[in-house]
Amino acid sequence: QVQLVESGGGLVQAGGSLRLSCAASGGTFRSYAMGWFRQAPGKEREFVAAVSWTGGTTRYADSVKGRFTISRDNAKNTVYLQMNSLKPEDTAVYYCNADSNLRAVVAGQADYWGQGTPVTVSS
Repeated sequence: QVQLVESGGGLVQAGGSLRLSCAASGGTFRSYAMGWFRQAPGKEREFVAAVSWTGGTTRYADSVKGRFTISRDNAKNTVYLQMNSLKPEDTAVYYCNADSNLRAVVAGQADYWGQGTPVTVSS
């Protein structure tokens, strides 16, 4: 059983940056593709970014391309989401997920999910 714990969320002004972290435990981290989703108030959860277990393949939602970067450190069992040029529409709770299959991560069908960390971008 894999446990995922997100951190790094908070309040930031538009144009600012935040780095989210997701620490994994209870499994073989390097075996899992990892991803980030977000859910804004009153909206459905949506895909943000994903990275393969090697780190060699990444996927991004069009809305964050060029602004967000996903990366992983297998030695620290942690995946990161660097968010730059933040916009008010990026306000949401951000969730980390993990699965052995990258497609499942991207599709939101991953086996494991964290509890989320809130991000608020003020205008």
